[in-house]
Amino acid sequence: MVPALRHGDALVVLRTPRVRTGDIVVARFSGLPRLVVKRAVREQDGGWWVEGDNTFASDDSRVYGPADVVGRVLFRYYPRPWKLS
Repeated sequence: MVPALRHGDALVVLRTPRVRTGDIVVARFSGLPRLVVKRAVREQDGGWWVEGDNTFASDDSRVYGPADVVGRVLFRYYPRPWKLS
């Protein structure tokens, strides 16, 4: 999802299936055991067509088909760097 999100960003997610086109969402593809963060493109076949912002390095609905939306990302924040002494 670079440049919108980067590795290590923390997200606040509202757990809801109600999203709008263009929202960044947390979704689940059938057959994948993990959650993904993608951009909602359009509703399709009872799910959402979701795509990553980086077209050339993203496995998304173009590979797995429509996804089930778990929640909508409200905002991101940068986690505080922890120093261990």
